[in-house]
Amino acid sequence: MHPTPARPQGTASSADVAAYWNARIHDLEMTTHPVGTRAFFDDLDAYRFDKLHYLPRLVDFQGFAGQSVLEIGCGIGTDLVRFARGGARVTGVDLSQTAIDLACTNMSLNGLTADLRVADGAALPFDRATFDVVYAHGVLQYAAEPARLVAEARRVLRPDGLAIFMVYNQVSWLQAMSRVMKVGLEHGDAPVLTLYSIAQFKALLAPFRDVRIEPERFPVASRLHKGWKGTLYNRLFVGTFNALPRAWVKRYGWHLMAFCRP
Repeated sequence: MHPTPARPQGTASSADVAAYWNARIHDLEMTTHPVGTRAFFDDLDAYRFDKLHYLPRLVDFQGFAGQSVLEIGCGIGTDLVRFARGGARVTGVDLSQTAIDLACTNMSLNGLTADLRVADGAALPFDRATFDVVYAHGVLQYAAEPARLVAEARRVLRPDGLAIFMVYNQVSWLQAMSRVMKVGLEHGDAPVLTLYSIAQFKALLAPFRDVRIEPERFPVASRLHKGWKGTLYNRLFVGTFNALPRAWVKRYGWHLMAFCRP
């Protein structure tokens, strides 16, 4: 069974994906500060971890001191900064030169160092068994060659290492709400946007021996959507959904987090 695209799409290349992300900064609408300033990065960090409050609970950014961490699709470096603050030796790659330039600035403003490169996650410029941790949060669903990206992550990971991935859940509360309310998914115009069922995600991660998948990302109040739909979502849906026993709705989390061992 193949992953179901979020929308009809043709064959996209890594160059198409790079062009798309070079022209965009994720969550830019969540700040009014000039791009590249300390306030800009602070706003985007605060928004990300308000929306993804589950993430520090599942990923101990402080727990990799002295270890080598590679982030594939590092964007502006928001998560990579947290790994570096925790004492990890960090490397980040992204298809977008825009993202890498901003990640360099982010690291510098925080007094941190990182090896940051424009590179394709499906063809990593690193030797086999280089990293203790490979992290790719929200990357595979936008990748032109997700299976190759997973294989590359496995190749550069040390035998006792940990790989962490996140994709969007095909059978989720947000996908259902998007259809009912006729509100498009974020970056629904990307060259590639693929949603995965839990079974499909496990199949994609076949190069790894040990895979644990945690559905996460349940409704939180949104600053992104306005109007009556946003009001209905924030005032009614968020509270009602989160009042349900988590065991009933766990499998419908929007994010599928995978923790993988070689």
